[in-house]
Amino acid sequence: MDKQDTKFNYKIILAALCAVIIGILIAFYYSHAQSRSEISFLEHERSLMSKDLTLMKADLDRLTALDEVNDIELQSSRFKVQQLLDSVGRLNFTIERLREFKTELGRLEAKNDSLKLKNDFLNYNNMQLAEKYEASQKEIQKIRAANAALAEAEALKKDEIQELNKELKVKKYLEIQTAEGSAIRIRSGKTIQTNKASTIKRLKGRIIIAPDNSLVNQERVIYFQFLGPNMGIIEDNASTINVNGNVYSKRVVINFTGEQTEVADYISIPEGSLQPGDYTLNVFEDLKLLHTSEFQLK
Repeated sequence: MDKQDTKFNYKIILAALCAVIIGILIAFYYSHAQSRSEISFLEHERSLMSKDLTLMKADLDRLTALDEVNDIELQSSRFKVQQLLDSVGRLNFTIERLREFKTELGRLEAKNDSLKLKNDFLNYNNMQLAEKYEASQKEIQKIRAANAALAEAEALKKDEIQELNKELKVKKYLEIQTAEGSAIRIRSGKTIQTNKASTIKRLKGRIIIAPDNSLVNQERVIYFQFLGPNMGIIEDNASTINVNGNVYSKRVVINFTGEQTEVADYISIPEGSLQPGDYTLNVFEDLKLLHTSEFQLK
């Protein structure tokens, strides 16, 4: 009876040991499976993180090559990215460390996005500057073309002036013996000479040309230029004569016979338009001043 009890107890102990061994084996199997699953997860996460960090590093390298953002910001970001790449490459971190690295990666991605935005903004500014530069270059070209045209016109004008000066030196001009200016008022259809400014309706110019047999039977043109007290040119019926930049009051054509010749002509003005003061009569032939005389109005 005791032997049977002993055998039964051995069987129970043996069964318990088998159960414990089986339990240990099952626990080891599940632990091993969990470890392999964790390692597989970490490997997958490492691959993704390495890819993200590599892309981010490429972006930073591109921005560094373009030299379009702050060097200090770029160096700092590149250093942190390289640190993460080194850590990820060793795979010496746990799930908790992985969470920390993901957090750091998120911060770096945000900073990288900020750098991209800055780069896009700089590119936009560069584009705007390029457009303004191109517009400025077009304006400069227009100004240069205008300056060239102006220089050409000035050169042409200079040549004309030189030719005119040569002509003035060669041409023989009329000789004025006397010249006088006077004022006229009109009363009952009659012309009366006066020096009262408020009543004047005409200014008269009178000259005497000296005889010159070398100029016989030539048509000559002379100009009267009346100047007021303020040296402004007085108009004939609100109009003037402009010749090569010189402004005159009256144009007079003369058929010169070579003998002493008296010439008189006048300009019309609104009555009461003149002020008291000293007036001047200049006599020109072409651009040459032949004679000057003064008269006074009260």
